[in-house]
Amino acid sequence: MAVNRVLDPKTSAILDVAHDMACALVKVGAMDEITKRKLDALCLPPKRRLKSEDIRRIRMANHVSQAVFAVLLGIGKTTVQQWEQGQKKPSGPALRLLDLIERKGLSVLG
Repeated sequence: MAVNRVLDPKTSAILDVAHDMACALVKVGAMDEITKRKLDALCLPPKRRLKSEDIRRIRMANHVSQAVFAVLLGIGKTTVQQWEQGQKKPSGPALRLLDLIERKGLSVLG
């Protein structure tokens, strides 16, 4: 599995359907919770490394300023600036959240 691969929309949609199906199977007792959790882990996109231009592209694709993007992510504006200038790199939860926003848009935040 390639670490830097971006899931195409078709693959992402298939994983969404698989996840929904697993939830339904657990609900009716046809799948146990442990198996569902294993499937959940498989449905996660591979961890990516985002470059500064990727972060800027994600923000611009969602039509928000650095300040608004920072508020939506729950971080400081300076952090967004440093990511976009390549001075810092997002990691952990921030990296997952950026990947999710790239794939699904800002609507995933609520």
